[in-house]
Amino acid sequence: MKPFLFLGTRAEDVAADGEYDAVRRYAGLSTEELLRVRLERDPMPVLDLDACSGIVVGGGPFNSSDPPAEKSDVQVRVEGEMAALLDDVVDRDFPFLGACYGVGTLGVHQGAVVDRTYSEPVGPAEIELTPDGLADPLLAGMPPRFTAYLGHKEAVRELPPSATLLARSAGAPVQMFRVRRNVYATQFHPELDLAGIEQRVDVYKSYGYFAPDEAADVVANARAHRVTWPMRILRNFVERYAR
Repeated sequence: MKPFLFLGTRAEDVAADGEYDAVRRYAGLSTEELLRVRLERDPMPVLDLDACSGIVVGGGPFNSSDPPAEKSDVQVRVEGEMAALLDDVVDRDFPFLGACYGVGTLGVHQGAVVDRTYSEPVGPAEIELTPDGLADPLLAGMPPRFTAYLGHKEAVRELPPSATLLARSAGAPVQMFRVRRNVYATQFHPELDLAGIEQRVDVYKSYGYFAPDEAADVVANARAHRVTWPMRILRNFVERYAR
C-alpha cells in the first residue's frame, strides 16, 4: 500500500503528537503508512501525489479569516503552500480530508465565505447529515445524527457552487463538505476522543477559545457526552482510498 500523508500545523509538541497519533490509530495505519509533515516547523516538501494514497490535514491555531497584518510569517507561508497543494489536489480530484483547518484552507481555496459568524465553543456538538451526506461513501455506516467534538473561531458561512454540503449543526451551517468526488473537509474533529479533547483543553486554555478558569467546566461538559462515531470517517477514508 502507498502511504497516506498527514500535514499538521500545531506548534505545541504534546498537541501535535496527540493529533497525529489519534489520526493514525483511528485510521488503522502504522507510522510507516501515515507519513507526517509539520508545516509550522518545516516548509512543505515537494510532494509526489502518485506516491501516496491520500492526504489528511489536521487542525491548528491558524484562522484563514484573520486580517493579513495579524498573520505570522509562518501562517502566511503555510497558507501559500496549502493553496498551491490544493490547486493540484482539486484539479486531480485527489483524495483529501481536511479536519477543522481543512475547512478554512479548502473553503477559501474554493471561494467560500469564511468568517467568525459561526464560531462554536470547545466541546461536543450534534452533527446532522444532509441527504447528500447520507449518500456519501465516506460517511457510509454513519447515523443521520451523531455527536462530535469541535471548537473553532471561524467557520464557513457560505459555500461556493463547487461544494456539496454533507453535514451541519445547530451552531454552524457547514460541518462537512465535498469538492468534486474525493476532496473533503470537516469542521468537527473526526480524530478527537475524550482523552484528546482533555489534552487540547490543557494545551490551548490560554488561546482565547475560552477563559482559562473555565477549563474544568469545558472538560466536564466533554465528559458528559459519548463520542464514538466521527472516527469511522478516518477508517472509511483509508478503506476507500488505500492503493
